[in-house]
Amino acid sequence: MSDRMDGLNNKIIFEKAGRIFSLHSRVLQSPLAGVSDRIFRRLVRRWAPKSLLFTEMVNATSLELGHGLTKVHELSHEQGPIGVQLFDHRPAAMADAAQRAEQAGAFLIDINMGCPVRKIAKKGGGAGLIRDPEMAIRIVEAVGQAVSIPVTVKTRLGWCCDDADPVTWCQQLEQAGAQLLTVHGRTREQGFKGQANWQAIRAIKDSLSIPVIANGDITCPDDALRCIHETGADGVMVGRGTMGAPWLTGQIEAALANRAIPPTPTPSERLVLAREQLQALVAARGEHGLLIARKHMSWTCTGFPGAPQLRHALMRAPTPADACHLIDQQIDLLKTAPAT
Repeated sequence: MSDRMDGLNNKIIFEKAGRIFSLHSRVLQSPLAGVSDRIFRRLVRRWAPKSLLFTEMVNATSLELGHGLTKVHELSHEQGPIGVQLFDHRPAAMADAAQRAEQAGAFLIDINMGCPVRKIAKKGGGAGLIRDPEMAIRIVEAVGQAVSIPVTVKTRLGWCCDDADPVTWCQQLEQAGAQLLTVHGRTREQGFKGQANWQAIRAIKDSLSIPVIANGDITCPDDALRCIHETGADGVMVGRGTMGAPWLTGQIEAALANRAIPPTPTPSERLVLAREQLQALVAARGEHGLLIARKHMSWTCTGFPGAPQLRHALMRAPTPADACHLIDQQIDLLKTAPAT
């Protein structure tokens, strides 16, 4: 599309208790369970120096018991703004977890009211809160009173298509004190099926006075530009499209700022990234790091001759050294492959 964003307005501004907070990028990197750890964020940050990134979704109970502290450890030492997304169905536990996250250096607290996973929603967390707006309001109020940093909410259009009233739902969250909303354009019933309803996000944006971030079906810079045009949203959040593509957030950040879009890494460059991520995960997590790295390598190692065979071998590599050797072999093969 021909629309380009005005680079002079490439900010998201919101307020809490008279204090102004600014994000100098209109693209947010979604929290991704089992993906958006510190090592992944470090890769994303190379291409997206100003974007708001998130930790993995954190269970308030795990912070309460001390189990989830590694997910929020030393956030203040990272470059750029980092948000912490919390989930639970107990206001007091959420407030306590929010305070711990603020002390760790979080830029803001995001409350998850959109996760469609059954075991979370069944207990009243995530998208389960859509069915209990009174509890959702209590949580937003409790967290807002507990911290001095902004409190935001990520949610969906409703529980199911038949009873969805996204405008009223989002107005309730704003009235409870949320400073910003991220809206995924599907219901909990839809999960990730079908097409995101950007027009419903437009209706929400038109009904609120706080910033609204659009989420769903944004997998490239053109998608982001079209989404902003159709929804009128203040920004976009990208999630699943960045799995195996940590450069995507930065490409969208550049597009929304009317800057030159960084090129997608070549196959050899992607393999170097995969090896770097593997080595960093092993350094941080020991042998278990190889297990974590396998899913990242399966996403990153695509789009070149021999990629399926390499992924098959990497999933069965018994040691990190074996996996690195396979990657190095493929890099050498790509160097000697005839140009097409």
